[in-house]
Amino acid sequence: MLVYLRHATRRKDGKTHVYWQLVRSVRRGRKVVQETVAQLGELDAEGRARAEALARSITGRACESSQGQLFDRTEPRGSVAVKLDAVRLERSRSFGAVWLGWLLWRALKLDELCGALLASKREMVSWAEVVAILVIGRLCEPSSELHVAERWYRTTALEDLLGVATESLYDERLYRALDRLLPHKEAIEQHLVKRLGELFDLDYDLLIYDITSTYFEGVADPTIAKRGYSRDHRPDCVQVNIALVVSREGMPLGYEIFAGNITDVTTVKQIVEGMESRFGKVNRVWVMDRGMVSAKNIAWLNTTGRRYVIGTARAELSRWAKEMADKTAWRQIREDVEVKICRGPDGSETFLLCRSASRMEKEKAMHERFSKRIEEGLQSLARRIEKSQTALERGELERQIGRLLERNSRAGARYSILVAEDTSVPAGLKLKWSARSEWDDWAALSEGTYILRSNIQDWTDEELWKTYIQLTEAEAAFRIQKSDLCIRPIWHHKQGRIKAHILICFLAYALWKTLQKWQSRAGLGDSPRTILTEFSRIHCADIVLPLADGSGRELRLRCIVRPEREQALLLQRLGLTLPQRLHPPPMAKM
Repeated sequence: MLVYLRHATRRKDGKTHVYWQLVRSVRRGRKVVQETVAQLGELDAEGRARAEALARSITGRACESSQGQLFDRTEPRGSVAVKLDAVRLERSRSFGAVWLGWLLWRALKLDELCGALLASKREMVSWAEVVAILVIGRLCEPSSELHVAERWYRTTALEDLLGVATESLYDERLYRALDRLLPHKEAIEQHLVKRLGELFDLDYDLLIYDITSTYFEGVADPTIAKRGYSRDHRPDCVQVNIALVVSREGMPLGYEIFAGNITDVTTVKQIVEGMESRFGKVNRVWVMDRGMVSAKNIAWLNTTGRRYVIGTARAELSRWAKEMADKTAWRQIREDVEVKICRGPDGSETFLLCRSASRMEKEKAMHERFSKRIEEGLQSLARRIEKSQTALERGELERQIGRLLERNSRAGARYSILVAEDTSVPAGLKLKWSARSEWDDWAALSEGTYILRSNIQDWTDEELWKTYIQLTEAEAAFRIQKSDLCIRPIWHHKQGRIKAHILICFLAYALWKTLQKWQSRAGLGDSPRTILTEFSRIHCADIVLPLADGSGRELRLRCIVRPEREQALLLQRLGLTLPQRLHPPPMAKM
């Protein structure tokens, strides 16, 4: 059966419009008439619904196909016969998620910024577009540069959106893009602070600072890749430390990279002064975790007039045992949180005792768990001593006990343990232990309790506590970087590319937080991954229409599959509209 693709031109509002129809010839009595199969219109938003009939006739099922464009502008005028039985679908690829990533990229005006920063007349492929591919790939499907080039990119519609042909995107070009991006780190940070502030009416009167580590697989530059305290529980791997500063909403301000063996307390001055040199010194409040606390840091913050709210080490609790035991002056500020204000010895600092019921239950359960493990370990060791028919070495037994306590350190101090001589048994030794009542008393008093310190004198207890718990925004940022954006492990071994990889993840995080803001405003929760996963199910494809004139020529209809009900609802709530047209695949530029 032959079906004809017919179009007509019409001038309207000073413009020429081309309207398409899919028709076929049918006999009605003695007459042969042309019957319209589908009115395609201009393939705009109105013609989207009509194009559904075309998709149904092509696929043989009621799929919800939508808009497209005839990009071959050499088609004959009038009507064209098409071989319906030879119509085929080609290049089905994921559209929705990468399109959303591209919208986010442009919303932050990163296309303009990177276009200006990375402009080069010598390159056939824009470095700005290659960087966009790296960041959008990190957002949608985190993977290596090699995987992006060889697999991921060709399965998406980024080729259509950006105009970078699949053949021109290879891993070495991606690596070179990293090299060109890194020198512009500070300019990018300054741009993001300004743009995010414009979009979401942000202020940066309160800055949250935290540090984490991420590890390497394989060999890495030894100047920054070093062994240190691993927050990823990979002490066998070298690592780098990343210090991140975010706003109270978790929006990124900037970051710095330190060698993997650096301690948290040594980074404070550099971070604070570095952020202030870039973004100005104003009367900000710095929020930091207890790992940043040292007498030297506290003295420096106070003498330089910088305000802070900082956690304190657990060891500091013993200084406030009397105040903790005193049941007066505690105030309930949340259902499971009570606080008590105490003044420092010289009156320059406020200390806030905080007690959380949920935290209390958690710590109590943890103490019980570790105590049980220690008891079981000691009992097992005692049975071994009793059964031994030969003399045992005291030093080896004490080392075993030490390792047992180290593995269960949160309850190790609870026990008084003695390896004593005992000539009545072949082993020559006897194991004795008992629980310290003073440890149990202190645990009952201190479980669920922590202390904050601040040099702000005019805030209420609730204001201090609410400010500190915003530290969870920085912790969430690291969690997102590690789990959703897969910053770890790092496979690069050159220092520049290590740093550029982290910058790509930083940019992807900026897109992530922007999407989170969009969905929060729309009442759609706060999980960008859910949105991205749902949008990844929106596909596009080429419908190839072979001509029936024997020329071998074909026409292509580039379609975006109409979203399902749930996807359409998300689009509506987010205020987004799928594009009306897609451009043809670009010619490869090497």
